Order: sequence, then structure tokens, then C-alpha cells
Amino acid sequence: MIALGIGVTPLGRLPHWSKLAVLFAEWWRRVQSRYELERLSERDLADMRLTRLDALDEMQKPWEA
Repeated sequence: MIALGIGVTPLGRLPHWSKLAVLFAEWWRRVQSRYELERLSERDLADMRLTRLDALDEMQKPWEA
């Protein structure tokens, strides 16, 4: 067996991991909300005072922005 000298640290103790997790969660929320926006009917969009063009503009934004 080869020892690589790699220590295991719980993710909760690494602040950069938690920041990364928050970033990924935000990106995933954006992806999901844009997917839901795409599936809305014209009537649903009108209820939100949006047009299909507004929805398309939102869906074409980069997922990380």
C-alpha cells in the first residue's frame, strides 16, 4: 500500500468549500428558474407582465451571471 500523505479534512472546516457550494447552489437556482420560465404559457407570462421576448432575453443570459 502506498501512503500519499493526503489528509482528510471535513468540508465544514474549509470556508472556501462552503463558498463554492453557495456559488453552485445559486447557479443551479438560476438554471432551474430559467427552465421554469421557458415552460410558462403566454397567459402565465402576461399575469407576470412579461412577454415571450422578455422570457427569451432572460433565458439567454449566461448561467453564471
